Amino acid sequence: MPSLGPMEIVLILVVILLLFGFKKLPDAARSLGKSARVFKAEVSEMKEEDRQREAEKSARESGTVESTTTESAPADDAKPRTDNESGPVG
Repeated sequence: MPSLGPMEIVLILVVILLLFGFKKLPDAARSLGKSARVFKAEVSEMKEEDRQREAEKSARESGTVESTTTESAPADDAKPRTDNESGPVG
């Protein structure tokens, strides 16, 4: 990985200033901060969901606790079929 010297960093800062301007930089930094906060929140939420899923899985494997979620069949499978729907009409 190439290392950045002081001249390269100054050049990058000048390019950023030219692209965004002095007035838009605070807004851009604020927007970047909000995006980072949302990203961290989503990552922590996903980690919590994984922990809950693992806890449910281990509980199911040990057989100590029943699952609190109910899985239902799709609406078409839940509805009993009649003779009119079972095969081709001949």
